[in-house]
Amino acid sequence: MNEKDNFLNSWNGEFQTTLKVLNAYPNDRPDFKPHERSRSAKELAWTFVIEEKGAVAGVISGKIDFNNMPKPPATFKEVIQEYEKSHKEMVNKFKDLSEDELNNMMKFFVAPKKMGDMRKIDVLWSILRDMIHHRGQLSVYVRMTGGKVPSIYGPTADEPWN
Repeated sequence: MNEKDNFLNSWNGEFQTTLKVLNAYPNDRPDFKPHERSRSAKELAWTFVIEEKGAVAGVISGKIDFNNMPKPPATFKEVIQEYEKSHKEMVNKFKDLSEDELNNMMKFFVAPKKMGDMRKIDVLWSILRDMIHHRGQLSVYVRMTGGKVPSIYGPTADEPWN
């Protein structure tokens, strides 16, 4: 399996897991924040859409512009629907990229307020890891709002494997 296929398989697998967490979140609590400095549940969920759209479009163009991303829709349920829709769109765009293109360099964050050269495929891996991090945050929101935390990489109190 080549690196492009490896990324695509991982990305699609993480998408399915993220979708489980999004669907476990109580839709009637979009404004929940565990702390005043935290993002709301809806804002946090919208991060998945923004990161995927920004990452793939940015890799294609060679520059990610997170300042001009679309605003979230009105409801948490619409965020989930947009995540599903945009994931399919972004996967199709990703599939059109060649291995050579994915090995080209682009500027991306390498430290706080510092840009450096990274391979485009490494930018995508970095963003995927960031999405996994935000999914972990959202799983805590699920617990705090009375939802049932689904299995992510192993059993949970709400979804045991035995």
